[in-house]
Amino acid sequence: MFNSNNEGERRPRPRFHRENEPVGARPRFRREDGESRPKPQGFGFGERQERPARPHFRRENGENRFGENRPFRPRMQRNDSVYTERKRQNYRQQTEDPTKPIRLNKYLANAGICSRREADDFIQAGVITVNGETVSSLGTKVLPTDDIRFHDQPVRRERKVYILLNKPKNTVTTTDDPQERHTVIDIVRNACPERIYPVGRLDRNTTGVLLLTNDGDLAAKLTHPKFNKKKIYAVTLDRDLDEVDEAIVRAGVVLDDERIIPDALEFPKEDRRHIGLEIHSGQNRVVRRIFEKVGYKVVNLDRVSFAGLTKKKVARGKWRFLTPKEVAFLQMGQF
Repeated sequence: MFNSNNEGERRPRPRFHRENEPVGARPRFRREDGESRPKPQGFGFGERQERPARPHFRRENGENRFGENRPFRPRMQRNDSVYTERKRQNYRQQTEDPTKPIRLNKYLANAGICSRREADDFIQAGVITVNGETVSSLGTKVLPTDDIRFHDQPVRRERKVYILLNKPKNTVTTTDDPQERHTVIDIVRNACPERIYPVGRLDRNTTGVLLLTNDGDLAAKLTHPKFNKKKIYAVTLDRDLDEVDEAIVRAGVVLDDERIIPDALEFPKEDRRHIGLEIHSGQNRVVRRIFEKVGYKVVNLDRVSFAGLTKKKVARGKWRFLTPKEVAFLQMGQF
């Protein structure tokens, strides 16, 4: 506060003190020579109190903390490759018209028995019966209410499963390999009890996003070229990409009588050896063949994105279930 005469001088601040206590009688505790303000005595305050020692239970000689002689079991490590109902996602099933006929091979594929191509082989082999009659002609249509049996076993619709795998190297994208090489199905074998299969293919040494499902309709939609699903690759070449060759790639390269024009080509790093390529073509080994056409060899190839799905927070060789929101976007064609 300032005086009324505005001379800029402060009034002395009054000091409040207890009754019957002269001003200035309370000692001022200063932390000199290591001294501090005294604290109330009790557990945890003032001088250190002695507490009883807590017993440490050690599993020596096979004994646990309760003193029983049981074999020591190490704590289970978290493994993302083990299927549990708690981790599984429940997806909203699309309703279908029970009076609308569908092709038999499509019905078998949606039931998770096999793929459509394999279903045609089973139909021609005569192992499929519809309402007690053997069906051997392709193109047969059935109703969802029909009694359909595979090897005399009733075919039941399975719950839909959608798994995103970050594919590692030296892994074959197939359900069964005659050469007994490591496949993507070996990685997700314990993911679910349903039979799932990969959507599309990746080369043995190509890594990145791979979708596995038992939804035949969605798989057919994602593999058909007319839907123009986007795929983004991280490409590493054996040498820097020349500007002339870059112009050729941007203009389009003819492969199998089809001109493949990239949707985007960027250089994410300072050099021209690492390339980010966005493309929607579904030809076999299309990225490697594009750069081989202009005289380059692809050293590493990683698919970063597929139909809007990315491998974010999924380590190499690990997998996760798709979220219901991601499945809804795929079913609506939001690629």
